[in-house]
Formats: sequence, C-alpha cells, structure tokens
Amino acid sequence: MAYVDGYVLPVPLAKLADYRHLARKAGKIWIEHGALEVHECVADDVQPGKLTSFPQAVKRKPDETVVFSWIVFKSRRDRDRVNAKVMADPRLAFMASADPAVLPFDGKRMFWGGFKPMVSLVR
Repeated sequence: MAYVDGYVLPVPLAKLADYRHLARKAGKIWIEHGALEVHECVADDVQPGKLTSFPQAVKRKPDETVVFSWIVFKSRRDRDRVNAKVMADPRLAFMASADPAVLPFDGKRMFWGGFKPMVSLVR
C-alpha cells in the first residue's frame, strides 16, 4: 500500500521563487531515487484559525506564506529506502542546515510526518 510523507513550512514571500527552484530540484532527486509523486503547494486561501491553522502551526510572519507538500511512495519501507538515498545525495547536502540564511525557508518551523492512506478516491 502507498505511503505519504507530508510537510508544512513557512517561506518568505521574497524567497518564493528560490523555494520553487529548490522544490523542483529536490523533487526530481526524490523521483530519481524512487518516489512516485512529489507535490508542492503554496497557500492561496489559508486564514489564521481560532485555535490552530496552517499559519499558526508554522508561526507565519507577515512577510511569509505557507507551503504544504507531500511525497508519495510505494510503501513505508520504500519511503525509508528512498529517503535514506535522498539524504545521502551530495546534490542536497546543503539542506542538512535548517538555517534560513542557507535555505529559502526556516527549517526550524517546518513540520512533517509519514502517513498511511486511509481513504483514496480518484476520478
């Protein structure tokens, strides 16, 4: 059964084009190592909530937006194998730093997790 890694992060509006470039580069590397799909989505209709929300979860600043992304794998085992290869890939070594001076986002306010699909409907 498929497996999904999801992640949410804040991106400065001034660095959104840089993030898009990085996402394309990294996504191609994930696909090269075996991921089935890579999706990167920028907030369009996302408001702060009363208790929680995407902006609140990443402590979004006024000059930032939120990116919501997910990667699809064949299985959790395959995800673990693919992610190990991606993390060891020298083309992405600079991403080991969560420093926003190096990356076009603040990795310290990023959150992520692995998910087993529960319902999948496709037209």
